[in-house]
Amino acid sequence: MNTSPRIKLAKIPMTTPQWIFVILLTLSFSINYIDRGSVSVAGKLLENEFHIDPEKKGMLYSAFFWTYMLCQPLAGWLVDKFNVNRIYAIGFFLWSGATLLTGAASGFLMLMGLRLFLGMGESIAYPAVSKILTANFKEHQRGLANALIDAGSKTGPAIGVLLGGLLMGHYGWRIFFYVLGGASLVWLIPWFYFAPKEVAVTSKISGRVPSVWEICKRREAWGTFVGLLCGNYVWYFMVTWLPDYFRNERHYTQNEMALFGSIPFWGIAASSLTGGFISDRWIASGASPNLVRKTFTGLGLGAATLILPAAMLENPNWSLALLTVACLAFGLYTSNVWALTQSMAGQHAAGRWTGLQNCFGNIAGILAPWLTGWMVKESGSFYSAFVTTTCFLVVGTLSFTLVVPKVEPIDWDQ
Repeated sequence: MNTSPRIKLAKIPMTTPQWIFVILLTLSFSINYIDRGSVSVAGKLLENEFHIDPEKKGMLYSAFFWTYMLCQPLAGWLVDKFNVNRIYAIGFFLWSGATLLTGAASGFLMLMGLRLFLGMGESIAYPAVSKILTANFKEHQRGLANALIDAGSKTGPAIGVLLGGLLMGHYGWRIFFYVLGGASLVWLIPWFYFAPKEVAVTSKISGRVPSVWEICKRREAWGTFVGLLCGNYVWYFMVTWLPDYFRNERHYTQNEMALFGSIPFWGIAASSLTGGFISDRWIASGASPNLVRKTFTGLGLGAATLILPAAMLENPNWSLALLTVACLAFGLYTSNVWALTQSMAGQHAAGRWTGLQNCFGNIAGILAPWLTGWMVKESGSFYSAFVTTTCFLVVGTLSFTLVVPKVEPIDWDQ
């Protein structure tokens, strides 16, 4: 009896070690994003204690992205050159240590320095994860694995706001950083125990390792660079400004904002998990990675343009409902964006490509908060900010569907 390759592929689920591995990575990304947003949670308390004016607060919020963005190419080189599990552990130790020490900050300059240090440590995250998933997971397993990790990054800010707000309200802001940083370090224990002892290192893989310049000459790479920048612009717009939008333009109370304003973010996380699961099953059934990855990234960003009509609706309930639908679509994009890159880069270039892509993409972390604030200040409303965000969604859709010619492994030996 003949067994088709399609059926064989569908019978290869993730193994128990792979599940443990991806759960640890998901937990680390949740911690990662709690750490990123921790200063924002403590913003008012820090402002009062250190007499920080709005301009300095803006500097404090953006400081993380300067080192995070600039260190991405170096991070990509490190994970391609050395044992990626150890490099990831070092990065995790550095960013958790920066969070812990923030509790002992004695002034604005020390806070700034620790935020810069935090960005350096966390720069290792995405290049390392791309390298790990490419080396340890099959093509039809990476959609769900990436989606789980992405869900961790999306739930992290929600958890940080909830638990951080409660802890700071009762015990002050310093204890939050001590507890968060100290507890995070415990993650290293299971990581060293469960992480695979033998991990592919690019220098030991047969075949030629492409240079950074060779990656940058590829049309595929620039499609992912621009596409991620556009997707990140939307994400950072929502993270930094949606709460203000709900309070100032939709006139939600603080409690309503906390309850209803979190719904779109939970929607992204749920949709990302669903999209990752479906994309893996689709590939396992025989569909090409090109069709699957482009469908989820293109359709996700394209349908997320519903964010503009959502902002134009006068009824706040219908507006929230349509905004949530837009966020559900955005989650489909986030579930496959890194799987798309990993499919093309392969083990030889996964770390470097991801580092370059994340470096370019996180320009949006500096651009989106500032540009939105400027437009809201000049116009007195959020309408132009939503129009601009929609434009980024359109450009991102075109980048992934048209600029990227085909999602398939690149032969770096040619």
